[in-house]
Amino acid sequence: MGKIKWTEKASSHLQTIHEYIARDSKAHATRFIRSIIKAAIKLETMPRIGRIVLELKNYGFREVIYQNYRIVYRITGDEDVEILAVLHASRNFKKAFHEEWELK
Repeated sequence: MGKIKWTEKASSHLQTIHEYIARDSKAHATRFIRSIIKAAIKLETMPRIGRIVLELKNYGFREVIYQNYRIVYRITGDEDVEILAVLHASRNFKKAFHEEWELK
């Protein structure tokens, strides 16, 4: 069974999502973030369950969808998973990812 590592950027995304939802309900925000994390934990046992991110297929990134959020990750080492980003599906994904990760 692999391990999950959250990058600093992905953790920052979770914090931002929590802050946004918490404007209306702190309890709901906390539950929602826990649900995102729970969706990602499944990757420990099934890291290849996510689909290839078409916008960045040359990088081998994968994603799972939770409600309107894309949980982007890559498989490293012995089936370990590194969560790279948690982005709302309405965002221009390629632009957001390139700006934050400075991909060329």
